[in-house]
Amino acid sequence: MTDDATSATIDPNARTSSHGFTADVARLLQMMAHSVYSERDVFLRELVSNAADASEKLRYEALSNEALAAQAGAPLVTIALDKDKRLLTVADNGVGMGRDELVSALGTIANSGTRAFLDKVGGAENKDGLGQGLIGQFGVGFYSVFMVADKVEVTTRRAGSDEAWLWTSDGKGSYEIAPAALEDAPVVGTRVALHLNSDSDEFLEAYRVEHVLREHSGAIAIPIEIIGAPGEEPRRISDGAALWTKPKSDISAEDYNDFYRQLAGQFDEPALTIHWRAEGRTEYTVLAFIPGSRPLDLFDPIRKSKSKLYVRRVLISKEVDLLPAWLRFVRLVVDSADIPLNVSREMAQQSPILGQIGKAITARVTQELTKLAENEPEKFASVWANFGAVVKEGLHEDPQRRDDIFKIARFATTRSAEKTRTLKDYVADLRENQTAIFYLVGHDRKRMAQSPQIEEFAARDVEVLLLDDPVDAFWVTSCVGFDGKPFKSVTQGAADISLVPQKEDAPQPPTPEAGAEVAMLVTKLKEALKEHVDDVRVSTRLRESAVCLIAPEHGLDRRLAQLLAEHGQGGALGKPVLEVNPRHAAILELARAPEGDEARDGYFLLLDLARIADGEPPIDASAFARRLTARLAKGGA
Repeated sequence: MTDDATSATIDPNARTSSHGFTADVARLLQMMAHSVYSERDVFLRELVSNAADASEKLRYEALSNEALAAQAGAPLVTIALDKDKRLLTVADNGVGMGRDELVSALGTIANSGTRAFLDKVGGAENKDGLGQGLIGQFGVGFYSVFMVADKVEVTTRRAGSDEAWLWTSDGKGSYEIAPAALEDAPVVGTRVALHLNSDSDEFLEAYRVEHVLREHSGAIAIPIEIIGAPGEEPRRISDGAALWTKPKSDISAEDYNDFYRQLAGQFDEPALTIHWRAEGRTEYTVLAFIPGSRPLDLFDPIRKSKSKLYVRRVLISKEVDLLPAWLRFVRLVVDSADIPLNVSREMAQQSPILGQIGKAITARVTQELTKLAENEPEKFASVWANFGAVVKEGLHEDPQRRDDIFKIARFATTRSAEKTRTLKDYVADLRENQTAIFYLVGHDRKRMAQSPQIEEFAARDVEVLLLDDPVDAFWVTSCVGFDGKPFKSVTQGAADISLVPQKEDAPQPPTPEAGAEVAMLVTKLKEALKEHVDDVRVSTRLRESAVCLIAPEHGLDRRLAQLLAEHGQGGALGKPVLEVNPRHAAILELARAPEGDEARDGYFLLLDLARIADGEPPIDASAFARRLTARLAKGGA
């Protein structure tokens, strides 16, 4: 490696080749300076991160290659400034790149998130700082250099190679690759020279560069030195000690925050930091973070926990599967000395030791979340608001940890729609003769709180869980119950709460006035609506509404059936049961109406009204409008 901040020279006898960027890269470079300008200093973090990765890769390859081991010196990143030439250079003594690697690394984008970045930024003006924070979340990486540079030169020499290469681009759609003279190239590693544009004078000042490095790269596990001007001695600003190897007493909150931002690619602060060293049969160190905000791709089906695995500070994997999917929001680093280094990265990830470590980390993270919930409920409420929907996936997918998850799970209820409660709180407040934990699944908490199906529950002060996350429809069916009390859907089967006393201030429902006529109406409704409902019966759960829909006793919960139908399993929906309120004026009027088309229209109006209250459209929207209009016209006559 060289500390020279000047550009590399090209071998005059060598062949130069020009290339066009792929379409995504060209589009990205065109938008870079205009759409993401509020985060320009992130380019330095990206370059230093790349340099650290190159050093880790060389250390790893050197373990099995004695020739490379001889070339691998102490890892180092050097940033050199030259105001006169308007140059900022980032050099490392890492693994370097060959010609094909240059084309692959700097001419294409493999990160699937980049297109999402382009679509989000390209379709909007950045008047309010829209681009802020997008770098790092979408993997634009190296290309951020074109926010500050008119021209970029990358001189590199692959470890173990006798060839060096020079990659050059002005970021306007093409790049050039040519062999570089060996005397002007690093002995091993990469040197990135940025010819800064006129708007980037700040990055020629040593104090500004040092501030950025300390803010974004202070926890990089490789020493960083800065040369403020040509001829100056290098000054070390980071010792390269991996943060997780230091005693907790030597680490400040800001150190943890800096490392979290680098690890997670986010710009918030962690809601919870967990740092410990495990000793015993297996020794390892863990540094884990619960993010302070929800990542944009939290519910991406292919998203995994971004866990970095180190073995004796050698990076083995950037995204090893250590945690279950329901903890995929946790960001962590694991460093173990017990996994052998002389195996492939793929075999290391399949190590049984790693499986044991993953189980232990899962248990510790769950314990720490439980402590947070008990000791700092307001902070935990924020964590639950961001990640509760994901944690509840564990109730369905991880039965062995179900009891632990129940301890931290929080639920909105009819008694507390805004401030969530635990199941332990729910069971402690069970009403006299209440034998089950009742719940209602939906997608709109406010609508659920006003649902016809819970009218009788409210009159008897029976608390109902309001479950508005899609996963809720699944875990309540796979969980037997909690503390000996089964889960029971209020939209499934009969409402068996007749033995629960009513609230003292609840008005007593009037005695049905036309029992025989209502019974006849039920028979007529069954015949008229048989294509759409499984049964019609007198309701014991309705007080104010005329009708509601529920699932049969042994059928699927209404919301679960709807979710399955939305995913192509329409047969799961089946037919609902229509319940009628025998005390409601509309039911009494319809029961006494003479048979005919007008009465038949009334039957279908009842069904459509029940569907609308349940969040479903009428069976036939135009017929519903006609019938309702006719009723309104008659009422106004």
